[in-house]
Amino acid sequence: MWSNFFMQQEDDGRVGTAALGGVGSKSGRPGKRSRPPRMSDSQEGKIKLAFFVALIGVTLTVLGMGTEFWVELSQPKHSRNNQTCEMAHYGLWKFCVRTLWVTDIDPERESCGPAELPGESNCTYFKFYTSGENAVIFKKTTEKGLHIAGAMLALFSLFLMIMGSVCITMSLSKSVPFFLKPATTCFIFSGILVFLSIIIFHQSVLALLASDHSFPLHHELSWSVACLGSAGAILIFGGLVFLLLSLPSNPLEKCFRQQSSSDA
Repeated sequence: MWSNFFMQQEDDGRVGTAALGGVGSKSGRPGKRSRPPRMSDSQEGKIKLAFFVALIGVTLTVLGMGTEFWVELSQPKHSRNNQTCEMAHYGLWKFCVRTLWVTDIDPERESCGPAELPGESNCTYFKFYTSGENAVIFKKTTEKGLHIAGAMLALFSLFLMIMGSVCITMSLSKSVPFFLKPATTCFIFSGILVFLSIIIFHQSVLALLASDHSFPLHHELSWSVACLGSAGAILIFGGLVFLLLSLPSNPLEKCFRQQSSSDA
């Protein structure tokens, strides 16, 4: 009895589905939903190439954020004695004070450094992320508000990079260009935030130098900032490429076609 009942229910469901399909066809509407446009092989290859370029920017951002070579603060070379001098370098999370031998420094250089020279190093993490205390470097006090703001912008830019990478991965796995526009927004804004993070960090360095004028220091931005600046430019460029690839009339596709036809 139960088997006859379930068979009747399945037959009723099939009849109802067929009736709905018939009504849709009679009213001029298709019974099935239209599928989104699929990407061509050439477009998918261009997206993979642009994604590889964007991943280079993400890697440079992680490298710059994780290292403590954003800025170097150098004392005058002969401020202590004729044998050693001190310099400091720091990033978003920690700072290091290094003691270098004067004989290893370039004779034409007036200040202590650079940080790549061999010497003793003493590193510690900033405490304003935990206890809220400012750090004192060579009698100068850090500006924790600006420093934390720069760090938060850098972290948020990294979050946008992750979201953009997820959008590109979904677009390639589904072979649909729908996720290219959200990825464009994520990568372009992440590049802009990287540049804003560098600007705010530099303002925090200037505030540190202005906190005490009795002790002269020479400062210069180091290679971590160079990594971040390159990363910001690469991310904005990658976002613009994704924007061009997401347009219905793809300018890049037309360019490649014109070039191939002229070569032929």
